[in-house]
Amino acid sequence: MTGRYYEEFEVGETIEHEKRRTISESDNQRFSDMTMNQQPLHLDREFAEDTQFGRRLVNGLYTMSLAVGLSIPDTTDGTIVANLSYDNVEHPHPVFHGDTVRAQSTVTDKRETSDGERGVVTMHVEVFNQDDELVCEFDRTVLSLKQAE
Repeated sequence: MTGRYYEEFEVGETIEHEKRRTISESDNQRFSDMTMNQQPLHLDREFAEDTQFGRRLVNGLYTMSLAVGLSIPDTTDGTIVANLSYDNVEHPHPVFHGDTVRAQSTVTDKRETSDGERGVVTMHVEVFNQDDELVCEFDRTVLSLKQAE
């Protein structure tokens, strides 16, 4: 178990997630298929070539999901009760097949639950491509275990 307990999160702390992932065409295709997202901008090369992007885009929900996955070992692996929300999701720059993404999480808020047995932690997650362009950002709020006394 590598995740952090509630007490181990510090408001203002930025956690750089070391793992990165190069996104393949297959990753994008499978995610779109599994979620039944048939948006041609993600799947149809000829369609996408006629858009302002000139090529297919990686499904934005895949980018967001991947960022959560990249962050879990450093934040909530084995110490989470539940994900409570994902808020303020933005995709300021497109992601393309072959891009390598990395993520970082900044703890923006934490508070104990009313029973004092767990804690709620909010993190602002930012995702960058290989050129350090911000490609996705969102707030993730989790219900975290406290350390046993």
